[in-house]
Amino acid sequence: MRLTCMFSFILLFGAAGLVVFIHLQDPEEIVHQQTPGIKYNMGFQQPKKDCVSSNNQERRLRKNTADGATTVKQGDSLHPSENASTKLQSLDRRQGSIMFAMRDQQKGEEINSVRLHKRRRRFIIKKSPVLISINNSILNLPTLRYEDRSNEKWKSLYRIQRERKRIMRETCSKYKSNNRRIITPYHVSRIFVEDKYRVLYCEVPKAGCSNWKRVLMVLNGLASSTKDIQHNTVHYGNYLKRLDGFDHKGIYHRLNTYTKMLFIREPFEKLVSAFRDKFEHPNNYYHPVFGKAIISRYRVNATKEALRTGSGVKFQEFIQYLLDVHRPVGMDIHWDHVNRLCSPCLIDYDFVGKFESMEEDANFFLHLIGAPQNLTFPKFKDRHSNEERTTTKITQQYFAQLSPSQRQRSYDFYYMDYLMFNYSKPFEDLY
Repeated sequence: MRLTCMFSFILLFGAAGLVVFIHLQDPEEIVHQQTPGIKYNMGFQQPKKDCVSSNNQERRLRKNTADGATTVKQGDSLHPSENASTKLQSLDRRQGSIMFAMRDQQKGEEINSVRLHKRRRRFIIKKSPVLISINNSILNLPTLRYEDRSNEKWKSLYRIQRERKRIMRETCSKYKSNNRRIITPYHVSRIFVEDKYRVLYCEVPKAGCSNWKRVLMVLNGLASSTKDIQHNTVHYGNYLKRLDGFDHKGIYHRLNTYTKMLFIREPFEKLVSAFRDKFEHPNNYYHPVFGKAIISRYRVNATKEALRTGSGVKFQEFIQYLLDVHRPVGMDIHWDHVNRLCSPCLIDYDFVGKFESMEEDANFFLHLIGAPQNLTFPKFKDRHSNEERTTTKITQQYFAQLSPSQRQRSYDFYYMDYLMFNYSKPFEDLY
């Protein structure tokens, strides 16, 4: 009697396992996600490498993205082979009688399980962000015109561009890796679009972004001269289109066919420039939002006036806020990493300019895209024009207020920007 019970239990257990296996092989559960307007190759592909960003908001987006892609990966991995199918049929014949005996008992549970799984699958697909496949730019770097190939200046600038792109790609390949390369609208939210000359510009604050927006507006026919455009018109007029404002097909098309460029700046110098602009001058946003939180957290015996207005933030207090993993207020684009603002490991930028050689790089770019010859990059400083620009000397004066440990941690904070854009260490004692 005991042998009979044990044998029956083993058969029932095997049959139940078979039911679960067949359920997992259900072709209805193999789901392919496809973005409207973008063709995906449904065959088996080797995943491409990607960047890993440390920005909290981006991590949340990537987490949702990964959740949404789970169903797709299951679909790819659950296609049974011919051998597996043959074995399954043989197993079905051997245990057919047991299956029929159990079918009535398990039918209700199986239907409920399938319905629950399908509801869960729909929920996963709905909550995941729409994915845009990684662009493979066909432009790379605009080629020099035939008549420019004998010009030593253009040839030299062209070689510099190739070297900058090489360093950027190698850094991404070495330090930034992931098994999936996708671009969400979040990654292109800081990219401005100029359709007439087919330009995409990623805005990096404190690296000439105001004047670059002026140039884009002139290229687009919105103004005849960069001098005619006021600061508030540039930043608050909403005359320029952002790439994330287009549908998926429009984003994909522009990423693959437009000339993509960004301009960057030495990270410490960019940071000091942002601090001087936002905290050393009256500001009705940064003082109450950031200043009050910084003074409240990091200043001992702060006065009521300072806590009320948020004015008078010291550079050392600002650095304490920047390096604090539990910041009292979030990050801001003016001191965030270029790596997170523009995602250069995801988006293959065709042109990388530097603030330190702005005039030369900017006018070379305008020449490459065929801009009007009378359009040159503006030199004027439209905010606090009577104040000296932030230089290397001024930057060192601010960082001299910090301890060696704070300088090192600040360098570590911007390490990827230093490495990716080939900037040297700003202080000799850094490692």
